[in-house]
This record gives sequence, C-alpha cells and structure tokens, in this order.
Amino acid sequence: MAWVYILKGSRYYVGSTPTLIKRLRDHRRGNTHTTKRIGDWKLTKVIYCKTLNEARALEVRIKKSKNIKRWLSYPSF
Repeated sequence: MAWVYILKGSRYYVGSTPTLIKRLRDHRRGNTHTTKRIGDWKLTKVIYCKTLNEARALEVRIKKSKNIKRWLSYPSF
C-alpha cells in the first residue's frame, strides 16, 4: 500500500510514500527542504496505489505532465 499526494503552497509539490501520515508530518515540521520553500501548504489530492513502485511511477508521470492541476480530478481510489 502506498500513496501519491499533491500539496499546494506557493506552487504544487508531488510526492509518494508508503507512510502518508508520517510523511505529511515531516513536511509540516519543515524536515523536507523542498516543501520548506513553498510556504504554508494544503493537501489537495491523495491517490491510493497498491504498491510503492506503482506510486513512484504515477508520481513521475504527474511530474512529467507539467500540468499538475489536471491530476486534481484524478480518482483517489
């Protein structure tokens, strides 16, 4: 089980993780260099994936699309 998530601050951030709550906590505490720079952020999308490999592949696909907003309507489950 893994998750792909999209955060919205001053720009979008896309990530994937097998431990969503822990990862979001790390972002909130400022333990992640990239999300420190986007300021206050809001979790805008979470997509469930069966495996971490599937989640990583979807994360790359979203990032390569250069249009993160269109993924906000992607089914979550």
